Amino acid sequence: MIRAIIGPGKYVQGNGVLKHIKEHTMKLGSSFFIIASENGIKRTRPTIEESFAGEKVKLTFEPFNGECSENEINRLKALAEQQGSEVIVGIGGGKVLDTAKAVAYFLSRPVVIVPTVASTDAPCSALSVIYTDEGVFSKYLFLPQNPDVVLVDTGMIAKAPARLLVAGMGDALATYFEARACMRSNAKALSGGQSTKAAMALAELCYRTLLEDGL
Repeated sequence: MIRAIIGPGKYVQGNGVLKHIKEHTMKLGSSFFIIASENGIKRTRPTIEESFAGEKVKLTFEPFNGECSENEINRLKALAEQQGSEVIVGIGGGKVLDTAKAVAYFLSRPVVIVPTVASTDAPCSALSVIYTDEGVFSKYLFLPQNPDVVLVDTGMIAKAPARLLVAGMGDALATYFEARACMRSNAKALSGGQSTKAAMALAELCYRTLLEDGL
């Protein structure tokens, strides 16, 4: 029996950690292509620019058009190539993050993920959900690895609408039962092997933490 576990190369969480994005990403490259909604750019750009102040880096901010579609991925891919970007950064919700992961994959670049809501599994997964330009599900894009860096600023997460935090808690709560079902059935995971006890322990710890602190 082969068991396997995968995850992001680095996971950082805490209040205000976006201020420290430089120290967690500088080893990846010196030219960053940052994808976010227009509002997301407005909210995070000053913090990111301040973090990189004094460094010889290039920061390119590009607004996300709203759908993780093949056309949007190709548009952003072309712009990142034109800018000579070495690192792709996604800031926002699930569709922004899935788009950033896809762009990074097709360019063979590292990807940094900065979620702004708790209601999505996109930050740590090796998967992008692709839609049409009209928002209709198209396909799954399975990626060879998880994001290089996931930076979770809990201060930003806390400022999102409460319903998104509640939705994320519900999703996380269900993970324990999903993981338990996979473990009991010896199902093959996306890692290429069967579930590990470490993954099961994390799912159970998440479940117990939510019961203790999430009500």
